[in-house]
Amino acid sequence: MNWMGKKSLPPIRSLVGEGTAVRGDLCFQEGLRIDGEVHGDILAEGDRRSVVVVSEKARVTGKVKAAHVIINGEVRGPVFSDELLELQPRARVHGDVTYRTLEMHPGALVDGTLKPAGAAPVQPANPAANPALKLAASNDA
Repeated sequence: MNWMGKKSLPPIRSLVGEGTAVRGDLCFQEGLRIDGEVHGDILAEGDRRSVVVVSEKARVTGKVKAAHVIINGEVRGPVFSDELLELQPRARVHGDVTYRTLEMHPGALVDGTLKPAGAAPVQPANPAANPALKLAASNDA
């Protein structure tokens, strides 16, 4: 652990550079940084110490799954983080998010559901159990 109580990150060994567009799934080990575009899923393999960084210049269309996910760009698809999900100020996620620990900075946006890993699914309310209310001033009979 480092001085802030966070585990040290594995080394970034792979990079999708700015100006690069990848079409297809990316599977990686340890660390991956995205500065360009990915049209496909980004999946960490094996090691529970994986990290993927989606920089503010990056655009991802597909699923993102790793132990530690850091987003400051745009992701259009579901995000799964087995350990820590960091949504930095310019993060834009259009999809459902599953995380163990969430760190969300002011300005980050999620257009989807936020669900802690291992949480029971939320059951919709039973309308029969909650009778309709009528206001006293209502013109309805």
